[in-house]
Amino acid sequence: MADEEKTEEQAPEAGKSKKLSPILIVVVLIVIGFLLSGTIAYFITTQLVNTGGSVSGGEVKNHDPGVFVKLGDPKEGLIVNVGGIKASRFLKIGIVMELNPEKEEIVKEGKLVPMAETKIMDSTLQILRTIKIEELDANKQDDLKAKLKAEVNKALGEGSVFDVYITSFMLQ
Repeated sequence: MADEEKTEEQAPEAGKSKKLSPILIVVVLIVIGFLLSGTIAYFITTQLVNTGGSVSGGEVKNHDPGVFVKLGDPKEGLIVNVGGIKASRFLKIGIVMELNPEKEEIVKEGKLVPMAETKIMDSTLQILRTIKIEELDANKQDDLKAKLKAEVNKALGEGSVFDVYITSFMLQ
């Protein structure tokens, strides 16, 4: 009789553990989900910090702020005949270049030296005049900026231009 009482007492306890088991599994899964999402978030943020904020893993540019110089007329920018002399197409473009402030032969006291300005304008106009109209497509503006940067850096010395920005663009 004593053995029967022990068996009856153990039976209700076994039923309670089966009822707690699904709840315990849900709690464990939730905790694992939080840990997994936290780990993924940590990995993503450390990768963004390491690459300088670009997810694509592109070139990281670490430099002091440069001196920004707008080319041409302050209001109009540059107006250039594109596509050759016989073509009647005109480009009105606003270009701002970020120049290296440490190059004193280019920038003195935050202002562009006249000799450097002449070289920048000559290089820029030469590129814009010889460019084909097909290359002025909106999808190819990054190529145009890269050409301008490379040509001006060649004229002034490597590292003179940090970046080129196109602020306005109108082709007629």
